[in-house]
Amino acid sequence: MITEANKSIKTADKMKSVKVAWAEVPSGLKKGTAHKHYQAAEKAYAVKNDADTNKELNAAAHALA
Repeated sequence: MITEANKSIKTADKMKSVKVAWAEVPSGLKKGTAHKHYQAAEKAYAVKNDADTNKELNAAAHALA
Protein backbone atom coordinates (compact mmCIF):
# COMPACT_ATOMS: atom_id res chain seq x y z
CA MET A 1 0.00 0.00 0.00
CA ILE A 2 1.29 3.44 -0.91
CA THR A 3 1.08 5.90 1.96
CA GLU A 4 0.79 9.66 1.73
CA ALA A 5 4.39 9.99 2.91
CA ASN A 6 5.59 7.74 0.06
CA LYS A 7 3.61 9.78 -2.47
CA SER A 8 5.22 12.98 -1.22
CA ILE A 9 8.69 11.46 -1.44
CA LYS A 10 8.05 10.31 -5.01
CA THR A 11 6.68 13.75 -5.89
CA ALA A 12 9.73 15.46 -4.40
CA ASP A 13 12.02 13.17 -6.40
CA LYS A 14 10.06 13.93 -9.55
CA MET A 15 10.38 17.66 -8.88
CA LYS A 16 14.16 17.30 -8.58
CA SER A 17 14.46 15.34 -11.81
CA VAL A 18 12.31 17.80 -13.78
CA LYS A 19 14.31 20.72 -12.39
CA VAL A 20 17.57 19.06 -13.46
CA ALA A 21 16.18 18.38 -16.94
CA TRP A 22 14.97 21.98 -17.18
CA ALA A 23 18.38 23.32 -16.18
CA GLU A 24 20.08 21.36 -18.97
CA VAL A 25 17.88 22.72 -21.76
CA PRO A 26 19.07 25.85 -23.59
CA SER A 27 16.94 28.99 -23.33
CA GLY A 28 13.95 29.14 -25.57
CA LEU A 29 10.23 28.48 -25.85
CA LYS A 30 10.45 24.92 -24.45
CA LYS A 31 12.35 26.08 -21.40
CA GLY A 32 9.98 28.99 -20.77
CA THR A 33 6.89 26.80 -21.04
CA ALA A 34 8.41 24.14 -18.81
CA HIS A 35 9.38 26.80 -16.26
CA LYS A 36 5.78 28.05 -16.02
CA HIS A 37 4.57 24.50 -15.35
CA TYR A 38 7.35 23.94 -12.82
CA GLN A 39 6.38 27.10 -10.95
CA ALA A 40 2.76 25.91 -10.85
CA ALA A 41 4.00 22.56 -9.53
CA GLU A 42 5.94 24.33 -6.77
CA LYS A 43 2.80 26.19 -5.71
CA ALA A 44 0.75 22.98 -5.67
CA TYR A 45 3.50 21.18 -3.75
CA ALA A 46 3.57 23.96 -1.15
CA VAL A 47 -0.09 23.30 -0.33
CA LYS A 48 0.48 19.52 -0.42
CA ASN A 49 -1.63 18.92 -3.53
CA ASP A 50 0.20 15.94 -5.06
CA ALA A 51 -2.31 15.47 -7.88
CA ASP A 52 -1.86 18.99 -9.25
CA THR A 53 1.87 18.87 -8.57
CA ASN A 54 2.26 15.72 -10.66
CA LYS A 55 0.00 17.09 -13.39
CA GLU A 56 2.17 20.20 -13.71
CA LEU A 57 5.40 18.21 -13.53
CA ASN A 58 4.15 15.95 -16.33
CA ALA A 59 3.32 19.04 -18.40
CA ALA A 60 6.77 20.47 -17.74
CA ALA A 61 8.45 17.22 -18.75
CA HIS A 62 6.32 17.09 -21.89
CA ALA A 63 7.27 20.65 -22.77
CA LEU A 64 10.95 19.72 -22.51
CA ALA A 65 10.58 16.64 -24.74
